[in-house]
Amino acid sequence: MAFLVLPANAAHSASSYVVTETVETLEYDIFEPAPLQASASSSFGNAFAQYGPFQVVAPDLVVMTGTVDSYTPAVFRQMLSQYPGITRIEMRDCDGSVDEEANLELARMIRRAGISTHVPANGSVRSGAVELFLAGVQRTAHPDAEFIVHSWMDEDGREANDYPASDPVHAEYLDYYQEMGVSGPTARAFYALTNSVPFSDQLRLSRSDMARFQLVH
Repeated sequence: MAFLVLPANAAHSASSYVVTETVETLEYDIFEPAPLQASASSSFGNAFAQYGPFQVVAPDLVVMTGTVDSYTPAVFRQMLSQYPGITRIEMRDCDGSVDEEANLELARMIRRAGISTHVPANGSVRSGAVELFLAGVQRTAHPDAEFIVHSWMDEDGREANDYPASDPVHAEYLDYYQEMGVSGPTARAFYALTNSVPFSDQLRLSRSDMARFQLVH
């Protein structure tokens, strides 16, 4: 942060003056999170280990709670290397991501690993976590599960509808939905629905929405 100190009448003075510049330097330490061994109990008994938002609760089962960030794909990869028998992710309270590129990378990792996704009773999947749910080779949800969508917003504060329909940014999402098994017309209809709601708002999907857009099977 720089501060410039000038004389009060600099614009009208014929005499010379001195400019004093003060520079403040801020330093930050950046730490990469590491998986934490956990002994905290869950509804499944004692947890095996914690990896970011993922808690291994059985050799084949992971509970997900929290947010996807830039580090999540790496910790997920480490988790799979240590627990290769994982076949299902139970998404209990997932509020989306702070890095959409990392979110889609993680989603494709889940699909390649042949893992299913499930939202239990009173579970909540919101924003980008809905896209993550779609990565499951089998996608199931309790009737009471909550699914909430809204428009995405980029780092410049622009939302989906601020871009022309022909912009390649839309294809990134449409291609992903089809890659996850949602047909082309259905993918476009679902994408339009999510973007009908501003980023600051929420739209809760009904059970008929879930079926109509091929989100569960």
